[in-house]
Amino acid sequence: MKKIIVTGGTGYIGSHVVVNLIEKGYAPIVIDNLSNSEKSVIEGIEKISDQKLDFYEVDICDEAGIQKVFDKHNDCLGVIHFAALKAVGESLEQPIKYYHNNITGLINIIQAMDRNNISNLIFSSSCTVYGQPEKLPVTESTPFLAPTSPYGHTKQLGEQIIENYIKANDSQHAISLRYFNPIGAHESALIGELPIGIPNNLMPYITQTAIGLRDCLNVFGNDYNTHDGTAIRDYIHVTDLADAHTLAMEKLLDRTSQKRYDYYNLGVGKGQSVLDVIHSFERSTGESLNYKIVDRRPGDAEAIYANTEKANTELGWQAQYTLDDMTSSAWRWQLALAERLKF
Repeated sequence: MKKIIVTGGTGYIGSHVVVNLIEKGYAPIVIDNLSNSEKSVIEGIEKISDQKLDFYEVDICDEAGIQKVFDKHNDCLGVIHFAALKAVGESLEQPIKYYHNNITGLINIIQAMDRNNISNLIFSSSCTVYGQPEKLPVTESTPFLAPTSPYGHTKQLGEQIIENYIKANDSQHAISLRYFNPIGAHESALIGELPIGIPNNLMPYITQTAIGLRDCLNVFGNDYNTHDGTAIRDYIHVTDLADAHTLAMEKLLDRTSQKRYDYYNLGVGKGQSVLDVIHSFERSTGESLNYKIVDRRPGDAEAIYANTEKANTELGWQAQYTLDDMTSSAWRWQLALAERLKF
């Protein structure tokens, strides 16, 4: 069995990657503490894949618990590490919580890999490592600037920790994948973005507002130096993002990279504003959305989008889905969720 350990595998991106791995013939071993996901995600994955999921409810900061899982599955081929706290706003309010969880957790994972001679790591990084870049689009050689949040700083530190670890260990190989803004849901509508409590991300707030769970969507700022005054991001379908993880792991396993540590931007290579996403949602679903403009939100960058040429060329990966595909799939997921939960 081609085992891959996936931390945070019941989370939004992680669950889609788990499905993709199964489709490509791998056997994911999922670790998650369910702090920002639910057990129903496991049911969704199992329905899509038609097989039982090997799942462990363990916190990445529980060193002994992590070691126990890794010791049991020391024949795995590699690790995809998603598990982390990820809300920019919350990280500004509770920075120590973010540093403790994201950095301690990463170190525990690396130590468990080292102990069991597991030599391939995919790290879930973020475009926040670039701060507010001076030139767009950003390439992988764009220098890191001061992060706009403690969350972004934990991703910078995470990449640096991994790079230093790889330099000191000749047998180890790693890839950091710098996501831009994943949205959308699996075509089955059995898994999707499922935030606990009030959403921090745009898309679930849009769908929850449209279905009546939220009264109104706040658009944070319309005075940015952009085409419509709202902040610009590079939105990518989560299914496209998931496919890149499997391709990156295969690149590590095949040893086709000239570098033992590398990194790739994952986006569509085009900036879309908050209002662009709102208009796409209304266009692709036929739903009208109640939203209002409010003050800017601390920690938000004005604009960022990717140059994805490196991932296109070296991973053989290309984003396939349009913005309308993303917003319509997110709505189908929200409708399916409402039906299941009867709200």
